[in-house]
Amino acid sequence: MLTIDDAVQLYVKHHEPLRAVREEQRRLLADRPGMRAQLDDIEAELTYLLIRQERPARVVEIGCLHGWSTSWLLRALRDNETGTLTSYDRIENARRNVPVELADGRWRFVAGDVREQTLPDGIDYLFLDAAHSARFARWYLDRLLPAVPAATPVSVHDVFHGRRAKPYSEGSVLLRYLRDAGAGYFTAAAKRAPGQYRRLQECRADLGFGDPVHPGTHNPMIWFRRP
Repeated sequence: MLTIDDAVQLYVKHHEPLRAVREEQRRLLADRPGMRAQLDDIEAELTYLLIRQERPARVVEIGCLHGWSTSWLLRALRDNETGTLTSYDRIENARRNVPVELADGRWRFVAGDVREQTLPDGIDYLFLDAAHSARFARWYLDRLLPAVPAATPVSVHDVFHGRRAKPYSEGSVLLRYLRDAGAGYFTAAAKRAPGQYRRLQECRADLGFGDPVHPGTHNPMIWFRRP
């Protein structure tokens, strides 16, 4: 499982390429005024850094909306010089926003309800940011995760907007599953883990990342390895 020390080390190790990617993402957002950036900076950057560290061959993204997370994932795969991404969403906005040079040869978009699709075999990194309901969480915990190899890195967005996950939400179902499995998780959510959030902010400031790409500060994502 990722720790705060691991996260800091990843920032230090990859700070130069991350600096370039931050500027690419800043330009992307400026060039597409209708694009909604659904990841805050720390969770977007940690996603990039973990892809760089893990070097997955097959990444699956469930829920990409306007393509902000998609472009972060694709830049990590580009910088690794290996790996492909398959993204699922009912809305096709990402097709218009993801730069062609990022998509070419490494990205496949599948339109429609992911529950009605056949997912790739051998998923090496799973990114979830779709319906945040308890029902959807139960679907992927019962149907999807058992087919994912043990210890595969998984990230789930919108778990901790407050100190606790909302009752009857995706987050509450997921956290109960992890607790029952004896599995831990990492988060830099400002309200749930203020100490970890502050330490990463200090690290980022030392590296010259004080100027935000996206103004959000909640960073509600969690990361864990499939039990």
